[in-house]
Amino acid sequence: MIMGCQISDELLGTFLPIVVYWGYSGIYCLLEWLKGYRLHTKQDEDEKNLVSKWTVIKGVLCQQVVQALVATLLFAVMGSDDEAVGSTQRHSLTVLVVQFITAMIVLDTWQYFMHRFMHQNKFLYKHIHSLHHRLVVPYAYGALYNHPVEGLLLDTIGGALSFLLSGMSPRASIFFFSFATIKTVDDHCGLWLPGNPFHLFFKNNTAYHDIHHQLYGSKYNFSQPFFVIWDRILGTYMPYSLEKRRGGGFEARPAKEFNGD
Repeated sequence: MIMGCQISDELLGTFLPIVVYWGYSGIYCLLEWLKGYRLHTKQDEDEKNLVSKWTVIKGVLCQQVVQALVATLLFAVMGSDDEAVGSTQRHSLTVLVVQFITAMIVLDTWQYFMHRFMHQNKFLYKHIHSLHHRLVVPYAYGALYNHPVEGLLLDTIGGALSFLLSGMSPRASIFFFSFATIKTVDDHCGLWLPGNPFHLFFKNNTAYHDIHHQLYGSKYNFSQPFFVIWDRILGTYMPYSLEKRRGGGFEARPAKEFNGD
């Protein structure tokens, strides 16, 4: 019984975020024709992006295979203790909240500095990170379109560190990584929908990250996927304003009070 529970937790922790990624992306694919809420026009998406959608799908699937292998290995090492099975039930809600916040901070910290380094190092940007920026107009299922090396360094290793350093159980990690996946997809969805809770509760959101994908914002807004703390502390924060676009939709632009160099 216990072993069956462990296997179930490990399988869910490994594969549920993948299912969530494509399921949540699919919802946004159905909504992308709501041009009154788009941050870019469909024409811009088709003309400005430098990579085909089929190539994006293959790239994301490749990264998810690597993530699944690493997660399987990690759970095999960390999830074998019988105490881990019931840790979620025994831990108080306060402990779980602290673990989630810790994991969010660890993931944000790792991704900020790795992300920024890949922009500052010309070799890494040209040969690795520029692949992601071929999506000048981001869309939902392109959120994890990266060079395999970047996927391993930023997402896979960053996720492993957040899991290990937060002390969460495999079962708790199911919820954390599913939530992180939804947040990452949402940041790339290209839609500014009314009442979206991620837009209400996070300054790091769809418009904030869209700024980073534009040429004028490529040296700013490195933080992902949750907070803007490191951008604010280290001077890479570019606030945005949303303006109505002629023909429908919105456009994210640097706020008027922003004074960049």
